[in-house]
Amino acid sequence: MLGIAALWIGLLLAGGGLALDRVLDTAITRNFDSQLQYVLSAMIASAELDEDGEIRFNRPLGDQRFLEPNSGLYWQVSAPHHEPFPSRSLWDRRLQVHGDHRDEATHIYDSKEFGQDESLRVMERDVRLPGSIVTWRFQVAQDRSGLDAQIAILRKTLVRSFAILGFGLIIMSALQATFGLWPLRKVRRQIAAVRAGRMARVDTRLPIEIAPMVEELNDLLAHNERQAEEARTHAGNLAHALKTPLTVIMNEASANSPELCRAVIREATTMRRQVDHHLARARAVGRRASGQSVAPVWPSLDSVERAVSRLYPAVTIDLAGDRNARVHVERQDLDELVGNLIENAAKYGGGRVFVTVENRANFVEILIEDDGRGIPAEQRGAIFERGARLDTEKPGTGLGLAIVRDVAEIYGGSVALEESEDLGGLLVRLRLPAVK
Repeated sequence: MLGIAALWIGLLLAGGGLALDRVLDTAITRNFDSQLQYVLSAMIASAELDEDGEIRFNRPLGDQRFLEPNSGLYWQVSAPHHEPFPSRSLWDRRLQVHGDHRDEATHIYDSKEFGQDESLRVMERDVRLPGSIVTWRFQVAQDRSGLDAQIAILRKTLVRSFAILGFGLIIMSALQATFGLWPLRKVRRQIAAVRAGRMARVDTRLPIEIAPMVEELNDLLAHNERQAEEARTHAGNLAHALKTPLTVIMNEASANSPELCRAVIREATTMRRQVDHHLARARAVGRRASGQSVAPVWPSLDSVERAVSRLYPAVTIDLAGDRNARVHVERQDLDELVGNLIENAAKYGGGRVFVTVENRANFVEILIEDDGRGIPAEQRGAIFERGARLDTEKPGTGLGLAIVRDVAEIYGGSVALEESEDLGGLLVRLRLPAVK
């Protein structure tokens, strides 16, 4: 990570340095050119023709360097078929006149016409003076060694400054990575201790930046512990539930009982009911863990009402309430919940079943009422136990309400039994988390 940070810092500083170098280089060069432009304008303003038609200046240019031979600052005026009119600083040399342009615009370029040791910055312009039939080329040139020296000093300063800045940023990145990530190393060691069984939770006395992550990690550990405990509990319950039927079968087989066949069928049915019950719980837990499921309530009630009406054609089932209610439950589990409750109401009621959907603040309540004999208050808690049945004359497994209770609690809901004020029978209040 530090290498990547150093690479990016280097690239960004290099790009910024190049951009800044171009800006400052252009600014210094423009300032240099503006001085040449000033001299060129002064030359044109003071130029006039003498009686022989030759160019002359009506006032001298102010810079003393024009009078010193080879001073590095020169001017020259020339035209076809006329002798060049040079500054004294040119001495025995002359500026080259190129014919690559025929306009009166100002042109500027670099030239090595005096040799490699003296690089010139030349600015020129063609002007036709009043009373003249020829076009005069005004040229001013200056040795650009001073300009190049300024640019070199600027670049040297930029390179040093950006190198120091880059080195400082890399050092700061290294310190930040070392000390900023130090708490994560502590968290890593504590996670290893949790995995090894030396700690139950990660210490929360950490910087505020990573405290939320540690809290979520501890919540995840607690959630996994609860799931593991639930798995152990239900594995034990399933083993205990299967132990008794297996013991009965083994006893009947050891005694060569003539009732062995019926005993095997009876006890195998009991074991299958227990397996179905725990499979239903396992499916619900897996679906809950896979994501935040959403299911509309009314389509489930409609499909269950049609199925139960075919099984019990003499029973009237009425649906009422909020048709747009949705719950955080897998659709298949919702069908199983309301299917068990409505089927029980149709089976044990007197012929009428009334289902109401009410949308509360955080829960959706599904009320299933029947006109049967109801359940005494003292027996309502026991009816949720596996295999509990109050009416043994009608077929059933005794696991319906137990499954409803367990699956509802897995999703964070609940189920309660009350007395129906309208129909006089049993009222089952199923509460499931609502989708807001």
